[in-house]
Amino acid sequence: MIKLATLTFNPFGENTYVLFDETKQCALVDAGCYTEQERQTLVAFIAKNDLEPVVAINTHGHVDHICGVEFVKRQWGVPFALHRNEWPIMELAPSYAGGMGFDIETVPAVEIDLAETTDIPLGKSRLHILQTPGHAPGHVAIHVPEAELLLTGDLLFKESIGRTDLPGGDYPTLMESIIERVIPLGGDTRIFPGHGPHSTVAHEVMFNPFIVEALRGDVNYKGEATTHEN
Repeated sequence: MIKLATLTFNPFGENTYVLFDETKQCALVDAGCYTEQERQTLVAFIAKNDLEPVVAINTHGHVDHICGVEFVKRQWGVPFALHRNEWPIMELAPSYAGGMGFDIETVPAVEIDLAETTDIPLGKSRLHILQTPGHAPGHVAIHVPEAELLLTGDLLFKESIGRTDLPGGDYPTLMESIIERVIPLGGDTRIFPGHGPHSTVAHEVMFNPFIVEALRGDVNYKGEATTHEN
């Protein structure tokens, strides 16, 4: 059975996830460890739990999510998985990172294209890759059906959604990803976002104002206003 650990890093409070099973193989998702102290926190967690990193996976390529990936690759020699539509966004990180408080000189090389990958093996388990664009054009979510958990990156937060005003963002596309790919996973599915606390699909259907609005039909997820006759 898959286990999940959350480590929150960098000035943006980014959630870095460690997924592992009884084989002790682990996947590092959205490695955002930026400072040396944060990097050593991750190293200590891996050592304490006797884990073997085998892959680094990113939901998308924004700087707060990729700023620890190069370190992870050097430290454990693992391949890096990212959707091809995120490569140009990631490659721009050094040019804008300074304005966001980061010092990024290089970006990691990608070995696994998540545009062509439906799942990634991890020990005795498999991580399913869902295509969930909207916050970013190549954004993905990582689903583990056996554990009823979903890593949503910056697609969906507790009672909120990811911003769509950054390059490549698109509100109708983001809402389509949530309504058509996340909600059908079922109410018991636990949501672990890129920032902030975890939630469940059932909670979001009831209390997330963006989802409630879309499901109620006041504004459909294609962004068109809906009128009602009294």
